[in-house]
Amino acid sequence: MRITALNNDLADDVLKLMDLGAPYVKARMPSDYWLYAKLFSSTCPVALLDNNVVGALIAMRSQDDPTEIYIQDVMTHPGYRRRGVAAELISVVRTHAKQWGCRRIYLTSEPENVAAYRTWRSLGFANSVGDYTIKGVQVIKDFKGPGKDRAVFELKVS
Repeated sequence: MRITALNNDLADDVLKLMDLGAPYVKARMPSDYWLYAKLFSSTCPVALLDNNVVGALIAMRSQDDPTEIYIQDVMTHPGYRRRGVAAELISVVRTHAKQWGCRRIYLTSEPENVAAYRTWRSLGFANSVGDYTIKGVQVIKDFKGPGKDRAVFELKVS
C-alpha cells in the first residue's frame, strides 16, 4: 500500500470511494474534492493499492485554532477493511499535526455508528464527554447544529 496526498487526478476516484460509505459517509460534490486537493492536500491522504484508491481521509487544519485538525471523512473500501488502511491514513495526519505543533485531531461520528466507534477507540481516539449516552457512546447535543447530535472523538498529539 502506498499513501499519497490527494490530488486532482485522484479526486474522482476518492469521490467514488466516499459514495460507498452511506449512510454514514456522504460524498461531497466533485468540486469539493478539487478544492480539498488544492487547499488541504497535506491533511487529505489517499491509500493506493495497485494504483486503486482503497482509502481516503479528508481533514482540515482549523483557521480559528491552528492547533486543531478536524477530520471530516474517513473511508476504507469495504473489500480492504481491517487491514490497517485507516490507521495508515490517521498516521499521516498525525505526523503533520506533530510537525505543526497541533495539540489534537478530532472527528465526529453518528452516535449509532458502532463500527466507527470501535475503529476510533482502537486507533487511540477518546470519546469526548457528552450530554447523553447511546450504547456506551457519549453524544453531544446539537454539535453540528440544531438536531444534529454527534459523538466526538479526539486524539491528543504529542
